[in-house]
Amino acid sequence: MRFYDLKQKEVINICTCRSLGCVSDLDLDCKTGCVLALIIPGPGKFCWFLGREYEYVIPWRCIIQIGADIILVEVNEDEVRKKCG
Repeated sequence: MRFYDLKQKEVINICTCRSLGCVSDLDLDCKTGCVLALIIPGPGKFCWFLGREYEYVIPWRCIIQIGADIILVEVNEDEVRKKCG
């Protein structure tokens, strides 16, 4: 699967049945080339104009299933929310 294909999929948290958004970046292990985490931008600070307050960093082990249109994850959103900047 290509990164472009992952970016087209919506990420859904099965714990809350809530959409987290779409994948914007990946965290990779440079030595092995393995994907460590998916990075999903959080909502904008002010109507999405002034950047983002936080982003979600979803560890690869938390991915339950990758489907044709969505990626199902099982995470505690407070634990995977990382401050931007």
